[in-house]
Amino acid sequence: MGIKSYKPVTPGLRHRTGYTFEELTKPLAPKSLRKAMRKSGGRNNHGRVTADHRGGGHKRAYRMIDFRRDKYGIAATVAAIEYDPNRSARVALLNYADGEKRYILAPDGLTVGRKVLAGPEADILVGNALPLKNVPAGTFVHNIELKPGKGGQMARAAGTQAQLVSKEGDFALLKLPSGETRRVPVECMATIGQVGNLDHENISLGKAGRTRWMGKRPHNRGVSMNPVDHPHGGGEGKTSGGRHPVTPWGQPTRGYKTRNNKRTEKWIVTHRSKKR
Repeated sequence: MGIKSYKPVTPGLRHRTGYTFEELTKPLAPKSLRKAMRKSGGRNNHGRVTADHRGGGHKRAYRMIDFRRDKYGIAATVAAIEYDPNRSARVALLNYADGEKRYILAPDGLTVGRKVLAGPEADILVGNALPLKNVPAGTFVHNIELKPGKGGQMARAAGTQAQLVSKEGDFALLKLPSGETRRVPVECMATIGQVGNLDHENISLGKAGRTRWMGKRPHNRGVSMNPVDHPHGGGEGKTSGGRHPVTPWGQPTRGYKTRNNKRTEKWIVTHRSKKR
């Protein structure tokens, strides 16, 4: 995929870049693979704002993605590579030999007409899904399960990949995109290759309005609020808050380690922070 720039006829276009979409094909998926999405505006079922700075944005339909890859032994043909407004990666439409159609995350190098397969007997080819016990050490994978049968949860964003370092008994050792090294059961499924749309990190939005199209509202600082709204609020004139930085709920931030999950700590071999 290429990146295009725009003639700077307006200030917002001067630094804006976008996709050429040259690898995409015409959408071919049936309506059964799409679901209507209602906007929440960051509000819960009581109508209270629980996620700040959300609202507006372009209308979207959700694509039903097959993160489990549980159609073992049935070959599928890539029918289309499509845009998905709900994620940074592209999605590939698969036509299975039994007539079923499913979306998967499109890995880098997967093209229309290619054959893909899921299951223990699949070859080590881009787009194929296998249990980690059948994947050779050193292979790059994505869409990795944390629990067998639950569906892929790790390495799903555009350009991400994890490397299978080794296998020790019932667990595989994976180096994740964050730098963390983690144990995962060898029965968990993973897809061979790197997630596509590698140019996603190089896109420049160019103007604030483009962020609003994505449903993100402006983020304002705590020191600009009133004391009732944020611990940093209040004061005469400008102030840095008069205390160590915290979240709106008083949790320390900016360097303070907030991870406290003893249940999953045992699976982490090396933290993404090299100091730990």
